[in-house]
Amino acid sequence: MDPELEAFIPFLPDTDVTDPLTARRNFAERAAARPAPEAELLDVEDRTVPGDPDVAVRIYRPRDGTSPLGAIIWLHGGGFVFGDLETEHPWAAKLAHGSGALVVSVDYRRSPEHRYPAALDDAWTVLGWLAGHAEELGVDPERIAVGGHSAGGGLAAGLALRSRDRRGPAIRFQLLNQPGLDDRQETWSQRHFTATPWHDRAKLTAIWAHYLGDAVADEYAAPARATELSGLPPAYISTAEFDPLRDEEIVYALQLMQAGVPVELHQWPGTFHGSQAILSADVSQRQLAELCEVLRRALA
Repeated sequence: MDPELEAFIPFLPDTDVTDPLTARRNFAERAAARPAPEAELLDVEDRTVPGDPDVAVRIYRPRDGTSPLGAIIWLHGGGFVFGDLETEHPWAAKLAHGSGALVVSVDYRRSPEHRYPAALDDAWTVLGWLAGHAEELGVDPERIAVGGHSAGGGLAAGLALRSRDRRGPAIRFQLLNQPGLDDRQETWSQRHFTATPWHDRAKLTAIWAHYLGDAVADEYAAPARATELSGLPPAYISTAEFDPLRDEEIVYALQLMQAGVPVELHQWPGTFHGSQAILSADVSQRQLAELCEVLRRALA
């Protein structure tokens, strides 16, 4: 374990995802206690994307960006259970400020009240809206990326698959930070990381149960199940060493490469799932800086 991260482990809160309402409330309270992000160089706007149902989004526009901008649809983490526009605000702002991209943060529906495919449907609605309103938003329609962290990264990968298969809007790039990709939990890291910080096998079992209910996952719910990956957008995949999700992410990256998809894979030694939230650690600062730089290059 990275020494700077290890020092924080005794103080990390335990999230009980078997009680979704309490998990949401506690997560929101912790997020609200953080210092507000620096957003002086951003224009931030809340909007509602028409759909069935409508989807709330928060748009971050860098004031010093060139026009038209590249854009990313950003999907928050939280195990499909918690997280919203407010809790994701610091990260979306950092991404917009650091990359120069227009960031569209999506308040997708959460489980277990809204099971799969509700969250993916919301992301699909926003993708179509962004592509259709690119000129109004000052966005280059050929420079639209999708991305997210954890559950949001899995949603982004599923969105790229759906857009390819349904011949939806063109996606330039996938920015997948520690994405959740496989409900089967059969990899080495899933079977052995049963007590890792913040994220362990038992929590992931509960998360997938909330998300899927009685349904059987398909490749859009769990992209690791996809058997045909050719024709997908180039991807950046970031993994944490002590994360149950690690091996499914590495396998997915390799399968993308074997299908002819350009991939940048970065395995961060000494880290655990979500440890980049410990901003004082040098490795966390490097992780966040790299996400921004990768997105900047991809949308250049």
